[in-house]
Order: sequence, then C-alpha cells, then structure tokens
Amino acid sequence: MKSNPSLTRYAWLSIAAAVLTISLKVTAYLLTGSVGLLSDAMESLVNLAAAFMALAMLTVASRPPDELHAFGHSKAEYFASGMEGALILLAAGMIGWTAVPRLLAPQPLEQMGLGLVVSLAASTVNFAVARILLAAGKKHHSITLEADARHLLTDVWTSAGVLAAITAVALTGWVRLDPIIALIVAANIIWTGIQLLRRSALGLMDTALAESEQALVRQILDSYADKEVQYHALWTREAGARKFVSVHILVPALWTVQQGHQLLEEMDRRIREAVPGIYIFTHLEPFSDPAAFEDMNLDR
Repeated sequence: MKSNPSLTRYAWLSIAAAVLTISLKVTAYLLTGSVGLLSDAMESLVNLAAAFMALAMLTVASRPPDELHAFGHSKAEYFASGMEGALILLAAGMIGWTAVPRLLAPQPLEQMGLGLVVSLAASTVNFAVARILLAAGKKHHSITLEADARHLLTDVWTSAGVLAAITAVALTGWVRLDPIIALIVAANIIWTGIQLLRRSALGLMDTALAESEQALVRQILDSYADKEVQYHALWTREAGARKFVSVHILVPALWTVQQGHQLLEEMDRRIREAVPGIYIFTHLEPFSDPAAFEDMNLDR
C-alpha cells in the first residue's frame, strides 16, 4: 500500500478552520464578556496547535520506507493523536481555570444576541470541517485525521454548551449558569481526550488487529486446514494505516517448492482481499521437522 501525502491537505483545512473560528469566538467574547465564550476561544487555540501537529506528523507518515525504516513511517500518526488527546485534556483544564473564578464572582453578559450569532457561525465551521476529516480518516485509515476530527467535535460540544448557557442566562437572568455549563462541558470532553490517549498508546505498543479482522484472517486460514495443511504462530499488529499479519504454514515434507509457493500466494491474495492494506509474512514448514513446532512463540 502506498503512502498518501495528499492527506496533508486535510491538516491545512483544519488549520484554516482553527484560525477562522478563533477570530469569530474572540469577537463573540469581546461582544458579550461571556467566560464560556472565552473558554471556547481558548480551546480553539488548542485546536490550532493540534492542527499544526497533525500536519507535521502526516508529513512524516507519508514518507516512503527507507533503509532505517523498512516498514515506513506510519507510526508517526500515533504521536499526533496522542498529542491531540493531551491537548483536549489541556483545553478542559483551561475551561475550568476560566470558569471557576466567574462562578465565584459572576458578572452580567452583554450583547448576547450578536454573540450567539457569531459563536454559532464558528460552530458551524468546526462541525463541517470535523465531518470532512472524520470521513477522510476512516477512508484512509488515518488515526491523525480521526483524532483531529474528534478534537473539533469536542469544540462543537463546547460551543453548544456555551450557547445553551448564554441562552439560559438571557431567559433566567441567572449569570452563574454561564460558568456552570462551561464546567459541565469541560468534564464531558475529558472522556474524548482519555480515549485518544489510550488508542495512541495501544498503537505504539503494536496492538493486534481488531477482533473482526483477526476473525477474517482465521476464517481464510481455516478453510485450508486439513490433513495436509495446518498453521500456527499467527500474530497480527497495526501501525497507523498499515496492518501486519505473520503466520507459519505447515505442509508435507514431500511437497515441492512450487506447491508450497502456490498455496501461500493463494492464501495471501484472499487475505489481502478480505483485509485491504494488510502486509502478510508467511513461513513454510514441513510437518516432519520437529523444529517446526519449536518456533510457535515470538521468543523461542
């Protein structure tokens, strides 16, 4: 599977969206004085930093394999998604930092109607870009784009909470609703940050393929298993957009090299069709050789 340097265009789209939404949200804050809108703008600053990180890591991940990185550079994406998760947690902390003082010393909001319109425009931009990034991330198996999309969606949730707070303040006159809802939103987006950090850590630790994909591989291998053909030492792992499977195939010792080769080629083709983008490493062994049963573990 070839790397896809064109994915960086999505990072540039995220950067442009962050710059635009920061401008809109700062304007909304200056109009209303809402601490919720201020925290929303601060999270967009985090979005901008995350978008630049995504751009850098997608650029690295798109590099072709070289002598020092024979399996490519796709794991660089996990650094970007991990940073996204950390920045989401930072954004939650920033929201809490700005909301608590206002909760203790509430202040009236101004020009709420105009502020709502400007903030709604920023949320619309973030939602549209997030949907584009999420679709591209799933299509190209890019955890960086998916993480960036999730980050933007947390921004949308933040904005929705802020808009709800401002509307509630306008209807009830209870100004403490502004920081209270900001704190609730902060608690909600913490979960997204934790999940992204977890997925990034698992990816860097060479976690196995998803159970559904492993089941597809086993189903194909089982279809060949009979008195003459068996398999063992099946290992899988995932690294960014790349997926790997390694397996030992046992056949009769009297088989010719050509027979073994044809079998492995057919297996490889069917597995690649079932799990697109997968890299397959097969090792042919004879039943009659005791050594064939001594290498079933990664560390003999």
